Amino acid sequence: MIDNEAKDLKIEDLDEFNNICEECKKEHESVQQNLILTGFKICKSCRVSKTIFPI
Repeated sequence: MIDNEAKDLKIEDLDEFNNICEECKKEHESVQQNLILTGFKICKSCRVSKTIFPI
């Protein structure tokens, strides 16, 4: 069953898990961590700035 699910994955689906921030468009390793924790693809610095200045 797991083999069938692995075959169904496409490159476009895996592209979602890249480490590029949606706010500043820079690549950072904290993007994947924040995606798991918060559900948003933002880096650590953008997360802090969104917390301080939420607008």
